[in-house]
Amino acid sequence: MSRIFLTLAIFSNVLLACTAFLGWSIEDAASLSDAARNQVGTHMLIALAAAIIALLVHAVVLTYFMGTGRWIEETSAAYSLAENARRENIQLKYRVIPGLVTCLLLIIVTGAFGAISDPASNASMKNSAAIHSLLAITTLLANVFVSFQEWGHINRNTQIVDDIIAEVRRIRTEKGLEN
Repeated sequence: MSRIFLTLAIFSNVLLACTAFLGWSIEDAASLSDAARNQVGTHMLIALAAAIIALLVHAVVLTYFMGTGRWIEETSAAYSLAENARRENIQLKYRVIPGLVTCLLLIIVTGAFGAISDPASNASMKNSAAIHSLLAITTLLANVFVSFQEWGHINRNTQIVDDIIAEVRRIRTEKGLEN
């Protein structure tokens, strides 16, 4: 899972960075010229793709911890293993959730302010473009930071799963069962 997550996280964060770059490179969003409208349209489409992918990557992380947690619980019960692996898995999962939820909220709020700051939108708010830019930077930095945190916790959880597999193999070998 570690390599898969790393690939997904890099792709997601690069896409978020490209979105931010495209947004900052828009010359005059308020202009009604075709070039400006094309830049805004491209930025919005890439932003939508980046947001969906970033949300999916965080959802994969949560699903991974839920799935491995259930597997650890059932395997520990079936082989009468100590509860420390399950407790550590739960701690890892609950350490990931606050950052994950923060990123989800930042992505949604950044997109909302992006929509409000679009001059072609019926909705408007004073300083919405500046707020959107600040949120975009914050969202990108938060996603990079949380991705590193998630990756570290996934690596530790993988070690826990590997330790359980080794212990199960040892028990099965002692009992003369196939591995």
